[in-house]
Amino acid sequence: MAKNILVKPIITEKAEKLSEGLNQFSFVVNKKANKVEIKKAVEALYGVNVAAVNTMIMPGKEKNRSTRTGVLKGRVSSFKKAVITLEAGENIDFFGDI
Repeated sequence: MAKNILVKPIITEKAEKLSEGLNQFSFVVNKKANKVEIKKAVEALYGVNVAAVNTMIMPGKEKNRSTRTGVLKGRVSSFKKAVITLEAGENIDFFGDI
């Protein structure tokens, strides 16, 4: 159930700054999931205590790519993003096995 709600973690420079400074972690989540379901999924999957969940729907974007045969036009799908704030002293280690 938790794997259906949490699609993947977001690992970008901005997400790393949030995790280091404010103890917040970002995830791509299922569009139909609500904050309570997201909180339960993170707690079950990573074994941490969640203080707050903020969600936002990121809009899709048009993308163009130049190739030898011309310009290819496409679209990136929209997705739902969740920013999880953990309790003080808690941490999620995405790169533990590496």
